[in-house]
Amino acid sequence: MNEELSILLVMVEAGGVLAPLAFILFHLLRSFLFIPVSVVVIAGGVLFGTALGTLYSFIGLMGVSLFFFIFIGRMPKTKERLIKLKNKWFGEYRNLTVGQIALLRLIPFVHYHLLNFSLMQRKPGFKEYMKASVLTNLPIAVFYTTFGGYISRFTPSIIVVLLLALTCFIYLLREKQNIIKWKEFFKVTQ
Repeated sequence: MNEELSILLVMVEAGGVLAPLAFILFHLLRSFLFIPVSVVVIAGGVLFGTALGTLYSFIGLMGVSLFFFIFIGRMPKTKERLIKLKNKWFGEYRNLTVGQIALLRLIPFVHYHLLNFSLMQRKPGFKEYMKASVLTNLPIAVFYTTFGGYISRFTPSIIVVLLLALTCFIYLLREKQNIIKWKEFFKVTQ
């Protein structure tokens, strides 16, 4: 992972005026290189400063969300894996709210595309999905760009407390009721 970040730093330093474009494109490549979102967003804050790093990271994350919406329908095996992963982590009949997805994006080890998939199930239309993507991508861009330098100095106990606090907020923002169709509730297993 350090090699990919070194490549990013070299591209940005050599890019000059094209450095922001290279950084935004790197957000799109990040998924294929298995680099966590938080690492790239923190790097954006270090490279471009808080304001521009937040802006470029937000644009990159919105590009990733857009590509996900466009291409997930064309990748049925990946979609099936995401359905199984969502059912395993959150339950078959649980749908995450937009607020929960925004908070879950702040936890570095939660799968970014799983959250995109959950958002797409909540908001299946393109306009609704993109509006919800703005609401869920903005907190991660602001948080990790602004506080990225401080996060590295957190003690393990502070990290545990923050994760517990996020978990409580995620629970409070949950959907209060689930509607299960009659046929699904009484489905016959063969």
